[in-house]
Amino acid sequence: MDITFILTIGTPLLIIAAIIKSDRFQEPTALVIKTFFLGVFLCYPAGELNYLFIPSDEYSFVAGFTEESLKFLALYFYIKPKKSFNEPMDAIVYGTIISLGFASLENFDYVYSGDPEISALAIAVIRAISAIPLHATCGVVMGYFFGLYAFSGSKILLIKSLAIPMLIHASYNFLVGVSDVLWFFALLGAISYARGLHQQLSALQKEKKFEAERKVV
Repeated sequence: MDITFILTIGTPLLIIAAIIKSDRFQEPTALVIKTFFLGVFLCYPAGELNYLFIPSDEYSFVAGFTEESLKFLALYFYIKPKKSFNEPMDAIVYGTIISLGFASLENFDYVYSGDPEISALAIAVIRAISAIPLHATCGVVMGYFFGLYAFSGSKILLIKSLAIPMLIHASYNFLVGVSDVLWFFALLGAISYARGLHQQLSALQKEKKFEAERKVV
């Protein structure tokens, strides 16, 4: 199989597999698959919104607001009502799957319909260490705060679940446009932050005897 295609699709799928495996109480396979394709579908309204609100590359940071808003709406209206959504870690799992479903189609488009002066393989490699981890990071951060909100009712946590991923995504896009280096360090910082949040909920899961048992972070 072509290495470019493997990198393009395999990178987001590998991260999804890692997130699913990190969940002590596995989610239903059917819902995982549906959630992934919901994320894929979100590329279409995101494309329309970005076309309306991003007149040129210098406004690419706006995508952080449009794209994260759509992911948030999917988490709120599609995942939250599900019976299997019964602990905070579930929000990280589904939030990341939504984000990487989105990133999979976006990545395919960039790699195979991108800059003709750059090889498809080069674009796939660059995005495997940049845009794909960014989307995963935003999914984890959104999921962390959304999961805490869902089982506490705190409106502050709900606001954070949308605002912080927006800020991370918009800042990344802005830095990509102004510096060849700053975006990388900002991304590393965001990944470290998301990893810390994920570890908190992983530690919480280890204290549980069953999935729906309530524990305080």
